[in-house]
Amino acid sequence: MTVSPISLAFKKCKKEKRPALLTYTVAGDNTKKKSLEILNSISKYVDICELGFPHNTPIGDGGQIQTASYRAIKNGIKMKDIFQIVNKFKNRKNSKPLILMGYYNMICRYGENKFLNKCKQVGVNGLIVVDLPWPDNKKFAKKCKKKSVTFVQLLSPTTSKKRIKKIINDSHDMIYYISMLSTTGGKLKISPKKILENYNSIKKINKSKNIVIGFGITIKTINSLKKADGLVVGSAICNEISKSINNRQNPVTNVTNIVSLLKKRIS
Repeated sequence: MTVSPISLAFKKCKKEKRPALLTYTVAGDNTKKKSLEILNSISKYVDICELGFPHNTPIGDGGQIQTASYRAIKNGIKMKDIFQIVNKFKNRKNSKPLILMGYYNMICRYGENKFLNKCKQVGVNGLIVVDLPWPDNKKFAKKCKKKSVTFVQLLSPTTSKKRIKKIINDSHDMIYYISMLSTTGGKLKISPKKILENYNSIKKINKSKNIVIGFGITIKTINSLKKADGLVVGSAICNEISKSINNRQNPVTNVTNIVSLLKKRIS
């Protein structure tokens, strides 16, 4: 089997002795055009892009991402538009790996097989399905593998050791560790030192899997977590888009500035 672009991105970062920088933006925020412009612009600094499909009841997301989702929905974003954004992004020279992130009911409504065929067609490299936990995701994860799409499993601080081992054993080449019990964008409730302790005990189980940390990561906290394989920043970026819109500034410029700063902190 060919090595996935996601694995190659982690390999490159390890060579450069730094964590991978992953960013999360909502597809269609604040318009379809701007959403693609932001992706194209930040991909100079980012190792892997996560793109969320907007949902009207995003249970795992905090205020900043919910606001971004509502903006995109208000602007009439549809699944076909999301695939169009991905397709245009992936057709660029030297485009970065892209992970779609969202909720299972949208995939289910679209049709699992139809959805995965479309993912393969437009160049989606990975999928995070927030509300499809292990072992319920086993069949779907297998389908993803057949289409060369990395299915990203989620782990949290309350996942038992026994369950963690089983999930890691079943996982593809990337795992997402949720740093704390919260929705996205919450302030870090526990110290970066404690997060890394939890992270390292998971990492020991299988050193060959790439494990990223997400939730609560900002310009202030990113440097203290840089021993991880990768770090995901989402709410801070969605918040920057909101601020830019409110201040009538160009979100592309402002978001790119923030992402370049995040990259400097971990390089």
